[in-house]
Amino acid sequence: MGNLFCCVKINQSTVAVRERFGKYDDILEPGCHCVPWVTGSKLAGLVSLRLQQLDVRCETKTKDNVFVNVVASVQYRVLANKAYDAFYKLSNPRTQIQAYVFDVIRGAVPKLELDDVFEQKNGIAKAVEDELEKAMSAYGYEIVQTLIVDIEPDEHVKRSMNEINAAARMRLATNEKAEAEKIIQIKRAEGEAESKYLSGVGIARQRQAIVDGLRESVIGFSVNVPGTTAKDVLDMVLITQYFDTMKEIGASSKSSAVFIPHGPGTVHDVATQIRDGLLQASHQQS
Repeated sequence: MGNLFCCVKINQSTVAVRERFGKYDDILEPGCHCVPWVTGSKLAGLVSLRLQQLDVRCETKTKDNVFVNVVASVQYRVLANKAYDAFYKLSNPRTQIQAYVFDVIRGAVPKLELDDVFEQKNGIAKAVEDELEKAMSAYGYEIVQTLIVDIEPDEHVKRSMNEINAAARMRLATNEKAEAEKIIQIKRAEGEAESKYLSGVGIARQRQAIVDGLRESVIGFSVNVPGTTAKDVLDMVLITQYFDTMKEIGASSKSSAVFIPHGPGTVHDVATQIRDGLLQASHQQS
């Protein structure tokens, strides 16, 4: 019906190219337009002004001989004031853009090692965008943005990289574990040393108390019982301690202590040996 009355409708974000007898006549904006076919006018085609996106997958090789697939996403659109150039000068813009993306990526990536490709992907995207902007502006296209959305190394390379990363993390975890065990052992040794020190202090105080008690007992016994000497008092104390010890051993059903030789007279021999040893030590020191 529209063609019968020579009227056409142009949608929003779209422009139409009108020709007359096969020659360019005008660019029609969105809205309703009269295209009288009886005078040789017709619509040659429509040009979309919307933002379009093209994803390009490019396989190339890095400087360290690793094959990777680089996926670039190019966002572009036609400039409204250059719709004539976009319609007449370029028949397939997507193929043209893809060719420039291949050229830039395959020129930039082989200069970088694999790790550098991941680090400098923004630089690669900027190089692609600059090259496309210079090339496509002559055809009425604007390059809005270019992104490197994915870098895919070969599957074997990815597996090797994951194994290297896992080994590095395992080595770090082992070092941390060894360091923690070292700290635990140091703290345990410090605790044992402190415990032994405190135990030694306690034993020393206990022995000092025993010595003080024996001294007071000897002095008190000598005063209360005239004619006794310190030797007599010590012998009596050793005999008392001997019987106390034997009593404790006999009271325990699980005791494994054995005195050889055994007998009350042995205490006298022990006291004599201690006294002789002290006298010899005093003689050597003098």
